[in-house]
Amino acid sequence: MNDDNSRELYDRALSVMPGGVNSAVRAAIEPYPFFVQNGDGGHVIDADGNRYIDWVMGLGPLMLGHDLPQPVQSRIQQKASEGPMYGTPTEIEVDLAEFVVRHVPSVEKIRFVNSGTEATVSAVRLARGATGRNKIVVNQGGYHGAQESTLVEGDAESVAPSSAGIPQSFAEHTIPVPFNDETAVREAFEEHGDDIAAVMTEPILGNYGIVHPEDGYHEFLREITEEHDSLLIFDEVITGFRVGGLGCAQSEFDVTPDLTTFGKLIGGGFPVGAVGGRADLIEQFAPSGPVFQAGTFSGHPVTMAAGLESLRFAAENDVYDHIDELGDRLRDGLSDIVDDQAPEYTVAGTAGMFKVIFTRDGQAPRNAADVKNAETDRWRRIFWGQMKEQGVFLSQNQFECQFVSYGHTDEDVDETLEAYKHAL
Repeated sequence: MNDDNSRELYDRALSVMPGGVNSAVRAAIEPYPFFVQNGDGGHVIDADGNRYIDWVMGLGPLMLGHDLPQPVQSRIQQKASEGPMYGTPTEIEVDLAEFVVRHVPSVEKIRFVNSGTEATVSAVRLARGATGRNKIVVNQGGYHGAQESTLVEGDAESVAPSSAGIPQSFAEHTIPVPFNDETAVREAFEEHGDDIAAVMTEPILGNYGIVHPEDGYHEFLREITEEHDSLLIFDEVITGFRVGGLGCAQSEFDVTPDLTTFGKLIGGGFPVGAVGGRADLIEQFAPSGPVFQAGTFSGHPVTMAAGLESLRFAAENDVYDHIDELGDRLRDGLSDIVDDQAPEYTVAGTAGMFKVIFTRDGQAPRNAADVKNAETDRWRRIFWGQMKEQGVFLSQNQFECQFVSYGHTDEDVDETLEAYKHAL
């Protein structure tokens, strides 16, 4: 494939942006990323005219694909034509709030923000403000955005910031434990229970391969947080409105958290985040409560319109059936290929999420450490490029999830499975 234009664009970008990108994962592709010109259904076309089946889907927000259905497109254009934004409330943010409250079990009230990171930052601040406590329990390998409270590494006994620029004193208020490890959570509460404001977890780890909870794990988290008057926060930035349909992953697992963070799908492909939950907790946000949270672009009318019309379209059409059926076909086909060609590898995912994890023993990963011990260099340096050469765009490393959209077709699945057969 010719990539002259992408190479030239990356050369220009290196002169004006750190690493030539505006989000670090985009630079994971070597020797340089391809630059996308436009999207088309379940495909993207790069700056050199190369066409790829796109299983990245903007890292998750594009449930409907790159071609938005006419009702969604029309509503977005209408809102954009009415004016960029106003600095005042608008009816459309009330409409979207009512839709979410109606469909998500845990959400009685909601505050819209501008990104998944902002949502998790606000949720942590709210948990601390509402409980009067300092510490947050998180899962190792869970990703909760680029924020000081969760950019940590290590374990409960020895925790440190995972990024320069974060004081050690910040990290000391975070307790990382392995996913699916009830004993580690119990020990954290035995030592720090009186100062644990919340446990924050993804229902399914989606940024460290795809790691599913073991039976009873989320129920255990619900029970132990209630026992200690701590909060349970589900970070559904990835799983929200994708796993479990309009009820989100919490309805799939039948566990009701105190707070839920959203992003990606709730904005229909535009920048967005949200924190929802019990009314008495969400009411702690300013102006009704003492926990400050604000944002000029929060509840942006174009984003609200995109989110509402996208979710309405999904509710009124066969979006989830289409996505889940293609997801099942992909995972079944990949399982057959892996069994035949690479039995040590693992196929993971559910609904519209999928990933082949290059494990070494054929066992599904229980936690982030299992994924980290997989053949991550082989995945990124060899396998990814072989898939790209066959016109298939996968997430940029072993850890990021891949997504099925309403814009994908049976033909896309068939072509992708053939590419996997060749690359593996």
